[in-house]
Amino acid sequence: MNMSRPAVHPVEPPPMTGAAVQIPRERMKDVQGMPGTKGGLFLRLCQFIFAIISVSVMATTSDFRSATAFCYLVLAVGLQSLWCLSLAFVDIYALLVKRSLRNYKVIRLFTIGDGIASTLTFAAACASAGITVLIDNDLDRCAFNHCTRFETATAMAFISWFAMSPSFLLNFWSLASRR
Repeated sequence: MNMSRPAVHPVEPPPMTGAAVQIPRERMKDVQGMPGTKGGLFLRLCQFIFAIISVSVMATTSDFRSATAFCYLVLAVGLQSLWCLSLAFVDIYALLVKRSLRNYKVIRLFTIGDGIASTLTFAAACASAGITVLIDNDLDRCAFNHCTRFETATAMAFISWFAMSPSFLLNFWSLASRR
């Protein structure tokens, strides 16, 4: 049986020309909600507004220092409000000069900062919700405390966290989809 065997010959790539070397990299389209977009600025301002409302409502009660969870809520949401305000200024600057914030280091900083701030805010809101339920339902001491203020501050912290989640997820997606 004489069968022909296929011969494998290495194929050399064609020589690189000047145009082939300078292939522009395609970037992912700026999705609204990412840094440097109008949607991103809107999310940052929503985060800031709800965080400030939460801090203001909680700090105006006279007995929020009675529970560590409430102090932690004021601290975490205060930190989140400062973070969101500073990133809102960066977004405003990027929109004014029409510059895209697609730098890897900037996206990484935003992602890590959003992750830390959102985790702290969510933990503080959950802890405050637990203490509020304890005071209201289990101890029946709402007549002596400011339960509605505690509930309002906790709800605003949760809403602020809900507004921060898309920012974190979009930044993380942008970071993960980098070539």
